[in-house]
Amino acid sequence: MLKDSEGTVDIDRDDFITSLGGAEAVARMDHEARADAIEEYRANQLEGATAKPKGQTVAEVEAQIDTRGYRRGVGKLFIAEQGTVTRLPPMPARPTLIDFFERRFQSTQHVLQSASLAQRGGASEEVVLACLLHDLGQSLMRTDHGWWSAQIFEPYVSERVTFAIRYHQALRFYADPAAGYEYPELYYKLYGVDYEPPPHVAAAYETARRHPWYGDARLVTTNDLYAFDQTTVVTLDPFVDLIGRRFKQPPEGLGNDNTPVAHMWRTLATPDAPL
Repeated sequence: MLKDSEGTVDIDRDDFITSLGGAEAVARMDHEARADAIEEYRANQLEGATAKPKGQTVAEVEAQIDTRGYRRGVGKLFIAEQGTVTRLPPMPARPTLIDFFERRFQSTQHVLQSASLAQRGGASEEVVLACLLHDLGQSLMRTDHGWWSAQIFEPYVSERVTFAIRYHQALRFYADPAAGYEYPELYYKLYGVDYEPPPHVAAAYETARRHPWYGDARLVTTNDLYAFDQTTVVTLDPFVDLIGRRFKQPPEGLGNDNTPVAHMWRTLATPDAPL
């Protein structure tokens, strides 16, 4: 149960948190902002907005651009939407994927839950790994994060894992009831109720839909959509062996291996560097 200014009210906690953009967004809100959000949520319930989205249009979402001190698409590691950023622990000389999980990647609980769901559902190791990695590129860049995530991991995982990570982004915007995936109601809030995916996303969807590995990318979306359980905590421990088998860790350390994406790992390692 959550409380508003008039006392105890029956509010679906998970739905409420999701409507605000997730647990991280809620954590950055002060008490007054949370109280206001509860009031708005309750008002929307009374109007039936939670059952049938009546949120902002694309034009109204775009009108908010110059009201913020940051770009919505910037990587989660680089900004604090409210308050200040925190001091980061130093990275080891030869950083591993696990080091980045523990010291740099943001919102890891979501991908850990996603991988856990896929694992419990009997998915292949490649799908489980794709679920574990699929959103981590958002630490670097939120816009087109499927492509960014696929790119930073491409030298170290199989082509099939890369495919699933890249195309999950496009597939998110297209329901597939037979696979258990519906269009997320949160997207009405994020993008606008009249949003249409841009041409490159639509083209990516068509490409993935015709591909033999479509099922892998679709499994990432289904295990993505339902991996926001605020009452569950998943650790990296169950996936350490999987990472050892399926992730080609460079001996000199990520960022030091002279691959085309090494600079991206160095950027993640040193986000406070001025230039």
